[in-house]
Amino acid sequence: MIIDMIRRFKQKIQKEAVYGPFCKTGDPAFIEIAGLAGFDFVIIDLEHGPNSVESAQNLIRAACISNTLPIIRVKENNFSIIGEVLDIGAGGIQVPQITCPENAEEIIKFAKFAPSGMRGLCRFVRAAGYSDMDRFDYIKKANETIVILQLESSKSITNIEDILKVDGIDVIFVGPYDLSQSLGVPGQIENPLVEEKMVEIVDVCSKNGICVGTFVDTLDNAKKWKNAGVKYLSYNVDVGIFYEACSSIVKHIRSF
Repeated sequence: MIIDMIRRFKQKIQKEAVYGPFCKTGDPAFIEIAGLAGFDFVIIDLEHGPNSVESAQNLIRAACISNTLPIIRVKENNFSIIGEVLDIGAGGIQVPQITCPENAEEIIKFAKFAPSGMRGLCRFVRAAGYSDMDRFDYIKKANETIVILQLESSKSITNIEDILKVDGIDVIFVGPYDLSQSLGVPGQIENPLVEEKMVEIVDVCSKNGICVGTFVDTLDNAKKWKNAGVKYLSYNVDVGIFYEACSSIVKHIRSF
């Protein structure tokens, strides 16, 4: 069951770093392969990917059968969208462009049932076994859903102390590319200014007992941010990983 995966994930991230790719594919096989390869989670991307709630449902199934936690990054902070992806069985949600505590409070409200929030309640959904689960058990377990908030602007950093006061946040995710743009150096994710602000976020979150995540697309950066205290590491994107593998094969095969 997804609740068991959520609990194992929460236990593991308290002890060590966890790893998973962003996934733009619409093919469940790629999700299943990521799980079989040993990734801890996959981020099914509805913000910068072609998937819909309908197609994401089978991607979630593929993640579950390969024992990797399905996280869905939604397009925006929206009551209906957040409810829909949780109804189809996402183990967690990742929400972009959080800039203030009011944003965070809304997301908790949208993602949790009462008394923690006011998520739309229906027990005839995949997350509740299509009504197979006891309704009260479902409500209780559903509130363990993982909530990941993306901070990716200078305004986010200014308001971070107040954002972290909101109950129910599991992970603060630093979006390095959008952060670089906000700081006036678009795409320069290793710029000293960007890295300085990222370290600042890691330090503040650490003091408040909140796990931090970020995106990396090289092994060197994965090592660097893990050593800096980042626990939720999104390593690259499925299509980028596939491209790099194909490119390497072509380069080598043509050298014969």
